[in-house]
Amino acid sequence: MTKYSDAFKLMIVQEYLEGPLGSRLLARKHNVKSHRQLLDWVNVYKKIGAVGLFRRKKNEVYSIQFKLDVLSFMKRTGASLTETALNFGIINPSMISLWKKKFLDGGTEALDRPRGRPSMSNV
Repeated sequence: MTKYSDAFKLMIVQEYLEGPLGSRLLARKHNVKSHRQLLDWVNVYKKIGAVGLFRRKKNEVYSIQFKLDVLSFMKRTGASLTETALNFGIINPSMISLWKKKFLDGGTEALDRPRGRPSMSNV
């Protein structure tokens, strides 16, 4: 997965909003892997502003209730992953699809299982 700098994302979003080029041509011009990525940046920019392009929530821990609220909203409204993520301030929309899969596979308890290895204890 290619990482793009904050300045690069902001520059492309502004070029998209101010210029005549569509998302596909602009993505091709600047070697962005997918025009959908560019459109996601534009949507975040429109909803939250430039801060949405810059902020990163590393190791953000969401409660089970929050995850259930997100999944319920998506089911109730028929919103897409991106729309739902924007509505709840989630930076990575694909995280919602992981929650949905976990919930369908294991119910509410599956949403509480932490990812990764457990920490080593001091023995």
